[in-house]
Amino acid sequence: MDRKSTLPRPLDAATSARFRRMPRASTKPELSLRRELHRRGLRFRVNHPGLPGRPDLAFTRAKVAVFVDGCFWHRCPEHGTLPRNNRDWWQQKLDRNVARDRAKDLALAELGWLALHVWEHEATDAAADRVEAEWRRRVPPATP
Repeated sequence: MDRKSTLPRPLDAATSARFRRMPRASTKPELSLRRELHRRGLRFRVNHPGLPGRPDLAFTRAKVAVFVDGCFWHRCPEHGTLPRNNRDWWQQKLDRNVARDRAKDLALAELGWLALHVWEHEATDAAADRVEAEWRRRVPPATP
């Protein structure tokens, strides 16, 4: 069975169009975090293609991969919701997303990387503090 045949019928054209317009990369929360980390002097690669899950940010020296997760798509415990329409399909879809997240975290760990997840609702400064603290823990200070 091909993927197209497993998709539920859209509720209406407007709903379908709204989901099509949702960005998959460089979302506002991701851009905000990138700007703050860059302002702090941290340098990173964006959507590193050589790593499992193509992390939103990859700190190659520290081996830290950062994913900025949307509350809906990754089932945020605080804000994650389940649509009323096509509820069973969405339940399975979102469960697969979470399982894929755990699998890529494990694959990164097997490569010696740490996966950090930031929720889209998380305050930018707080998220940047977490990322920077982990980066500093993993990268030895430069000697003069």
